[in-house]
Amino acid sequence: MSAVPRFDTLIHAPVRLQVCGLLATLDSAEFSVVRDVVGVSDSVLSKHVRSLEEAGYVQIRKATVASRQRTWLALTRKGRSAFAGHVAELRRITGATDGTQ
Repeated sequence: MSAVPRFDTLIHAPVRLQVCGLLATLDSAEFSVVRDVVGVSDSVLSKHVRSLEEAGYVQIRKATVASRQRTWLALTRKGRSAFAGHVAELRRITGATDGTQ
């Protein structure tokens, strides 16, 4: 079943789009990995992740590993649906139906 096309202004911001795109391919990712892949500072990523969390798109999980606080990010079911809908709408807008355009 394909996603219903829906432009999502929250996801469309470049950093949030990259975060959602990365998390859509994984069950979860450590904050530092997302930060490094997206190429932003901790504070910039935190701000964008907070917006996604407030919308119910991202779940944040914290745990202590080897005496250090670690943070993992994961797209929620709602976040995956919103991202898929946004990508479908971008494809519709651009006329790219098979992902090659």
